[in-house]
Amino acid sequence: MATITADQPSATKNRRPFRWANAPKTVVIVVALILCLGPMLWTLLTSMRPANQALGGAPISFSHLSFDSFQQAFKQVDMWLLILNSVLVTGLVTICQMLTAGLSGYVFARIPFRGRGVLFSVILATMMVPMQVTIIPIFMIIRGMQLSDTLWALIIPAIPTAFGTFMMRQYFMTLPPELAEAAAIDGAGPWRTFRSIYAPLAAPGLAIVGILAFNGTWNDFFRPLIMEMSSKNYTLPLGLVSLQGNMGSGSVAVVLAGVVISVIPAILVFVFGQRALREGLTTGSFR
Repeated sequence: MATITADQPSATKNRRPFRWANAPKTVVIVVALILCLGPMLWTLLTSMRPANQALGGAPISFSHLSFDSFQQAFKQVDMWLLILNSVLVTGLVTICQMLTAGLSGYVFARIPFRGRGVLFSVILATMMVPMQVTIIPIFMIIRGMQLSDTLWALIIPAIPTAFGTFMMRQYFMTLPPELAEAAAIDGAGPWRTFRSIYAPLAAPGLAIVGILAFNGTWNDFFRPLIMEMSSKNYTLPLGLVSLQGNMGSGSVAVVLAGVVISVIPAILVFVFGQRALREGLTTGSFR
């Protein structure tokens, strides 16, 4: 019979004792977890139920779950075109926002010039202006550029990011200024200093800007609703409205199937980017 020696730690020795002082915290975490995951689980299970039982009071039977609603969603709308449009718009906006936020944040943090404080204050002031106020002037400018009802109408106005500029400026200010001084002694200019020294160190901050840009653009419904008229240029959130049918007569299961499809990329980005997000928030992005 096997015996536990002094060199072999037992399971009870490594097990942490339960502390009743942590019970309220554990209850709060469990309740928060249920509130967050409960609607997502209901959405997923309802999307896999038969159309005639989507809102029924009968309990969910796992033996009757199917993917028929997902097939109907792809048949009712051109789902692949919607996904392609969303990927193109979201990908370009995310990359451009990371570039513009990184460059502008570095300029405001490390390159002195006349009027820098005033210009930065103006950029911060734009964060207080809601999109509903600026959408009409933006639409008029896009129409004057003859880009209305195109994907460029969604990409070009979303490239500048005031929040990303503010965040990257604060991030660059936490980095040692001696790095730029040493690079200048070696003959490196501002662009070489940014590209070779500061940009690699600011990767966690740029990752946060990219994740926020992806989620905001992928889930955007208001701007595509105003800018796009042709269904061939619809993004995924706007195209899913067609699943509701005339006067909301569409199947709830099919609508929720489209919702599940649209949520999957955002979840994947969060899962694979949470490490960079955590590092960026704990490295001292804000002073």
